[in-house]
Amino acid sequence: MKIVFAGSPRFAVPTLERLVAEGYEILCVITQPDRPVGREQKLQPPPVKEAALRLGLPTYQPERIKRDEPRAHLEQLKPEAVVVVGYGQILPPWLLELPKYGCINLHGSLLPAYRGAAPIQWAVANGEEKTGLTTMLMDPGMDTRPILLQWETEIGAEETAVELGERMSGPGAKLMIETLQRLEQGNVPPLAQDNSRATKAPLLKKEHGQIDWNLTAGEIFNRVRGFQPWPGAYTGFRGKKLQIWRAQLGDDSSSDASHTAGQMIIDNDNLCIACGNKTALKLLEVQMEGKRRMCTSDFLHGNRPKTGEQLLF
Repeated sequence: MKIVFAGSPRFAVPTLERLVAEGYEILCVITQPDRPVGREQKLQPPPVKEAALRLGLPTYQPERIKRDEPRAHLEQLKPEAVVVVGYGQILPPWLLELPKYGCINLHGSLLPAYRGAAPIQWAVANGEEKTGLTTMLMDPGMDTRPILLQWETEIGAEETAVELGERMSGPGAKLMIETLQRLEQGNVPPLAQDNSRATKAPLLKKEHGQIDWNLTAGEIFNRVRGFQPWPGAYTGFRGKKLQIWRAQLGDDSSSDASHTAGQMIIDNDNLCIACGNKTALKLLEVQMEGKRRMCTSDFLHGNRPKTGEQLLF
């Protein structure tokens, strides 16, 4: 089978590697353009491009896949299938109709749950206990086409979105290979989605990471795990941004009616924050704006906050 692969994040790399290992002919790897990162704004290629170059595969990085030039390029390649894993752009109708076997997407949830751009992050942020992967034939809708195959897994109680994505990427590659094999054999009957059970996983924005300390400690803890590496979970401390990288549920006895949501509760080298419903979140690793990541004890020693000091919403 001749394939065009469309993907960008690290999550997509094992699928690309597995396709090559299984002997599929990769006509082209489409990925997002290199983007400037860091203080120096140095151009950085997507992980899929790095993998493609390592594997000796041709890459193509159109700024907009819907334009005429990408259409002419891909129509000339005549792929039998387009495999899509976190590409980052909506595919135009002409591309969806181009390949014989269609455009097959690997989605990071058990559809119809968490349709959208950030299914792994939202599943963790919402405190789900299980999730999975789905392969499906794509259409112009947002993850609405019938399901081909699925794989299910539990979400660890302290697992972050980054850890979950890395853990699911290997099974995702295996699921895609099985899907392609069964499509060629004609023995993968599509299963229509139950739209009444659909939930959304919208594209993450910076404001999603801002902590509302009126939420319970459990809800905030899930957001700390889910919104990694971006936008993160952050609050305000003395007029600057304070990012929370690691936390755990605190002893609720440390927060009582005398502490309002967002107040610091300090006990030696331990730092808890009062949250909604008289719960508390224990901070383990934080990062002040313009500083390095550090353990909470270093933060306390360097800044000397007092119990009762307020973190801003």
